[in-house]
Amino acid sequence: MTLGLSTYAFAWRRHPDNPTPIALEAMLDSVVELGCDVFQVCDHPSLEDPDPDFIRRLIAGATERRLELELGTKGVEEEHLLGFLELARTVSARFVRTMLSSPRGTPTVDAAIASLRAVMPAYESARVTLGLETYEQFSTQELVRVIDAVGSPALGICLDPGNSVARLELPEAVVAQAAPYVVNLHVKDFAFARKEGMIGFTFAGAPLGEGLLDYDGMADALDAHQRRVNQVVEHWLTRAESLADTCTAEELWVRNSVAYLKEHRRLVDRASYVIEEDHHG
Repeated sequence: MTLGLSTYAFAWRRHPDNPTPIALEAMLDSVVELGCDVFQVCDHPSLEDPDPDFIRRLIAGATERRLELELGTKGVEEEHLLGFLELARTVSARFVRTMLSSPRGTPTVDAAIASLRAVMPAYESARVTLGLETYEQFSTQELVRVIDAVGSPALGICLDPGNSVARLELPEAVVAQAAPYVVNLHVKDFAFARKEGMIGFTFAGAPLGEGLLDYDGMADALDAHQRRVNQVVEHWLTRAESLADTCTAEELWVRNSVAYLKEHRRLVDRASYVIEEDHHG
C-alpha cells in the first residue's frame, strides 16, 4: 500500500506565524518516518511563483528518499495549467490537483470548458492526470458538466465532500454524483457544534473517524465505479490558543489518520494514499 503526506499536513508547522517553521527536508523526513511513500506539494508559494532552488531541493530530497511527488494548484487558465504541467514533468509528478476558481478570479463554466479543452491534450500526451476539486464555488453538477464537455480521459474530479456543505450540498449527494468521475480523493472528517449561547453552529474539522464523514460509504461508492485512486487525507484543524499546541495537535491528527487508514486495509491495499492537512478549506 502507498501512503503519503502533503504540505498541508504541515500547515501550522510551516505557518508564517511560526517562529521556527519546518523545513522542506524535515517534511520529507516525516513522510519517511511515518512509513509513507508519497509527498504532495499543494498550493505552495514556491511552485506558484517557481523558486528554482526549492524545486531542485524537492527533486533531490524526494529522489534520495525514493518518494513519489504530486502537485496541487488553483485555477484553470490555459497558461497557468501548462506551466504546472511543465512543473509536473520536471519533478516526475503524475497528478495535479486544481480548482476552477483561484485568487486570480472565477471563470464561467463555459470559460472553464474552453480553457480545459485547450490544455488537456498536452496533459494526455504527458500522461498526467488533472483533478478538479469539489468546492463551494461550483456545484458538483457543474463540475460534472465541465468534465463531460471536455471529454478527456486525463480529467476528473478530486472529491472532497466536506467542502460542498457550504453550498448546501449533502456529502452523500456529492459522493453519488462525483463517484464515476473521481481521480483523487480528499479524506477529512468534519462536524457541527453549537456556538456559545446555542445560537448558530460552527462547521469545523474532527479527527478522522470521529465526525460525520461516512468514509466507508464513500469508499464503497468509489469501489462500485472501480475508482482506484489516491486518497489525500486533510484536516480542518482549528487553531488552538497557542500555536505550539496547534502544531502538537496537527502532528497527532496526521499520525492518527495514518493509523485509521491502516485499519481499513480492504481499501488501502487497492490504492495509493496521500495524507494532507488542510485548515483553510
